[in-house]
Formats: sequence, structure tokens, C-alpha cells
Amino acid sequence: MPERRQHHISSAVIATKPGGFDGVLAAVAGFDNVEVHGADKGKIVIVIEGPSTGVLGDTLMRISLLDGVIAANMVFEHVEMEGNEADGQRTDAA
Repeated sequence: MPERRQHHISSAVIATKPGGFDGVLAAVAGFDNVEVHGADKGKIVIVIEGPSTGVLGDTLMRISLLDGVIAANMVFEHVEMEGNEADGQRTDAA
């Protein structure tokens, strides 16, 4: 039986200080496991992906320490189980 690995996906909202928006947006766009999905009026919506909750939390903490960030808050987390297929057939109940 194949090993089932976890893949974690989280959304987060970043609030920036006045004058810090562009710098934070550029820095966040440079993170390997982060995608920017929206940015307007000092707020940035991102999706973080990784193999564990710890990786997501570490990434969010690094973002929260960027110059110009007021707050970086996780909104939602979802865990996908990889390896749910056997001979091309799904084995989960979805």
C-alpha cells in the first residue's frame, strides 16, 4: 500500500502599515510556497502550501516579521492526503 503524505493548504490575510504595502507585497511574492490572490487598500490575501502545519506556521511567522506588516493571520487550513489513488482509481469516498 502506498504511503499517504499530507499536503497542507492555508489562506491568510496580511495587514500592512501605511507606506509598507508595496514592500510587503514584493517580499511575499518572493516566498516559494506562497501565492498572492488579492491585494488592495493595505491588505494582502495569500495562500500558503507545504507538507505540514509547522511549515505553514513558520512561513506565516516570517511574513509577520517583515518590515511594514501590522498583522498576518491564518484564516483557513485544509489538509489533502496524497497517495489516495490505486491503479488510477480513487480510493477515498469523495
